[in-house]
Formats: sequence, structure tokens, C-alpha cells
Amino acid sequence: MKYLDEYRDDDIARSLLDQIAATVTRPWTLMEVCGGQTHTLIRQGIDQVLPPEVELVHGPGCPVCVTPVAMIDRAIDIAARPDAIVCSFGDMLRVPGSGRDLFMARAEGGDVRVVYSPLDALTIARDNPDKTVVFFAVGFETTAPANAMAVKQAHRMGIENFALLVAHVLVPPAIAAILVSPGNRVQGFLAPGHVCAIQGWKEYEPIARDFGVPLVVTGFEPVDLLEGILMLVRQLEAGRHEVENQYVRAVVRDGNEVALRTVDEVFETADRAWRGIGVIESSGLRLREAYAHHDAELIFPAAEGSVPASESEVCIAGDVLRGRAKPHDCPAFGIECTPESPLGAPMVSSEGACAAYFLAGRRRQDAPA
Repeated sequence: MKYLDEYRDDDIARSLLDQIAATVTRPWTLMEVCGGQTHTLIRQGIDQVLPPEVELVHGPGCPVCVTPVAMIDRAIDIAARPDAIVCSFGDMLRVPGSGRDLFMARAEGGDVRVVYSPLDALTIARDNPDKTVVFFAVGFETTAPANAMAVKQAHRMGIENFALLVAHVLVPPAIAAILVSPGNRVQGFLAPGHVCAIQGWKEYEPIARDFGVPLVVTGFEPVDLLEGILMLVRQLEAGRHEVENQYVRAVVRDGNEVALRTVDEVFETADRAWRGIGVIESSGLRLREAYAHHDAELIFPAAEGSVPASESEVCIAGDVLRGRAKPHDCPAFGIECTPESPLGAPMVSSEGACAAYFLAGRRRQDAPA
């Protein structure tokens, strides 16, 4: 990142926009998978200055947003127990479950704590041996290595009262699910640079081959994104479908092999439910049998007769996460649903598409000023 200013340079950005305009000859619909990319695109107005033939839609690249309601309800139930402490990153505390969020659970007396690392939760477990400390492990491939290392450390130190409530999801199966979903319009993907910094891009190559879609691993600065869009448009116009790497300063094809070995030792793939999307086969992680005694779902099984999870009937977060709609298509956006009173996770998270639109001043015409 030594030359970060170059990735925000106006002249370079204008040159890339000119090249995109000179290359595109027909309409193309592209999806950026990562919520961090969404925020840059919307905050900088990049989607508004692209040629009209290039449409950007927003994908499920916000791990907080795709965590299912049932999993949040489970965390809230655990937080209500006198023998448990629930630890999480701050944005998870405001994501609505069926009727409450973790902030409400804390206000009602639950021991819910904000941490900055799973190792912080491990320290809390060491200091509170009479309680089970549960870290809400949410995230894509990016955060899995740190969570795997925390479990290994607990195992090595004999801290048996440390557990993970695992809600990890994987990006490639989600992309494949979008491509086979009814009504899909996406023709090319800006793949998430931070995920690929861990995972590499080998797992994206079968998607490009089998579905005939190009993918470009892309960074997060304005110039990164414009270059990634140009690379996608060039492929589409030429009829190519390959995986290319724009984010060369951070990503290599094989990823971070040390991190991947750690994840593979602790986790195995499993079917996983995605909020607003449904169950995607082999799209998540769960603890392997050797570490199952650190699995919060096994330590605190769901109570019989639990009320089924439910979501707002007005919120269209699922359509937003699949790229079928944009935030201001939602009748509740900016009216019933705001960052102060969110109906859906994409309005809560710092990576959510709805929050990006709201913070950039994009409003429905009938929304209050």
C-alpha cells in the first residue's frame, strides 16, 4: 500500500472510465461480491459515471448480512443463559433476529461483550472459568484463519470453556448459487480481494469454465474497481471467460497456504443457510470432530419447541443480496428501515449495500429528507 494515492488518482480514474466507454458495445450486468467494494463504488459515485451499458448490482459479500436469523436467535438464546458469555464484533449486536438483537439481549441482563478478536474472547474464557464463553464466528474465508487459530490455542492451553458459534460462509458456492438462480442477470463478477488474499483464486476457475462467466479478483480503491470493471468488460466483449487478477499487490493464485492449512485442520465444509437466499450446499464451515467440544451449537442445543425464525415481511434484503434488486427498490428503505432502526442486516453492517446507499444520500423519492 506504499503508493495508495495512485489508486485514488483522478486522472487515472478518468482514463479508465474513457477506456471502459471505448470498449463497451452492448449492455452488461456485473456484480461486485464484496460489501467493502460496494461502499467504495457507491460512496465515490462510480456506478453513476460508468457508461449506461454497464450496470452494477450488489452481491452477498457482507458476512453479517447473510448470517441467518435462526443463528442470531441462537446467539440471543445463549446470551440469556446465566452460565454463558457471548462475544462478538460490534456490528453483529445490532443485526435483528426474529424479534430482538444482541443489544436487547444485553439490556435484558445477558452477558454480551464486544471484542476485536477471537483471542480477546479466549482471554475472557481464561478469566471466567465458571462460564462458557461463546465467540460468534461470522465471516467469509477472510476471518476463518483467526477463528481456527483461537480454537487451536484453546485446545493447546486446555481452556475447555471456550466455544465458537460458527456461521462461516464461503464465496465460490454463493456465486454458483446466484448463477443458477431463476432470473439471474449477472454476466461477470468482481471477486473479493480480501477473501482471495487468503483463499487464492483456484476455486473460481471451475466457475468461469463451467458457467462461462469471467471473474476478476479486484481490490477496494476507486482505481482498483475501475480497472477490474475494464478487465471484465474486455473479457465479455471478446467472448472470454477466465479468472484474472487485478489485485496483484495482495493476491496470488494459491492464496495464503499457512492460513489455509490452519483452517483445514480445524474446520470442514458443510451445507449452510444464507439469510435471504436459503441453504447452499457445501457453502459453510463447521468444526471438525476433533474440535467439536468447542462447538457452541453442541454445548447449547436448541430448546425443544423453539419459535421458528422469522423476518420482516417488508424487507427485501434477500433480493438485494442476490443482485435482483437495489436498496432503493425496497418500500421500507429510508422510511421504516434506517441505520438507527434497521429491518434487515444490509442496513446494519458497515459492509451492507443498504447502509452504503443510505450513507451516500441515495434515497427513495418518497423518503423523508
